[in-house]
Amino acid sequence: MRWDRLFDDLEAQASAEWEAERAALASESERVRLSRVSLRDRLLVLRDAQAQVGAHLTGGGGVEGRVVAVGADWFAVDRGPSSVSIVPLAGLTGLRMPHADLLHSAAGHAGQALRERLDLGFVLRDLARRRVPVLVELVGGDSLTGTVDRAGADHFDLALHDLDTPRHPSAVTGFRMVPFGALAQLVVAAGDSGL
Repeated sequence: MRWDRLFDDLEAQASAEWEAERAALASESERVRLSRVSLRDRLLVLRDAQAQVGAHLTGGGGVEGRVVAVGADWFAVDRGPSSVSIVPLAGLTGLRMPHADLLHSAAGHAGQALRERLDLGFVLRDLARRRVPVLVELVGGDSLTGTVDRAGADHFDLALHDLDTPRHPSAVTGFRMVPFGALAQLVVAAGDSGL
């Protein structure tokens, strides 16, 4: 009888040690998995969940809304019925969201659709092709309005004019070459975004 208790005791100790070791391995495995999840992966989960976020931008600006698209180096936030903001990942200083969405986004995103590989230059070239008027907010706090004329690998050319005026040579007041690194966000009318 005493031997039975001894063996039961040893078995309980071994089981507890096994559970502790398994929990430690699972915890380490989760840390390794999380180390491979990128900000972009988390944004894709937030997009799929149609999560509301508050994006804090370089230069102190921000945008609130639902994540609607994610590309290779940018994401888009639906600001409501009137406009969409295109935000370069490099211009992001933080995201605010409910805790449940924060935890859910850590799951990461598997797979990659073609749209998710499109870079900021591709989006800007599309806006240039369609002659969409835009509001450009720069990292330094300045704002510009006009039409993207062309987009290169790391910059774009903007024809400056009022947002409510079509791009016509007589309406253009100047031109500006804008490096992608200076872009905090680009605001497009919701129907014109193409996202």
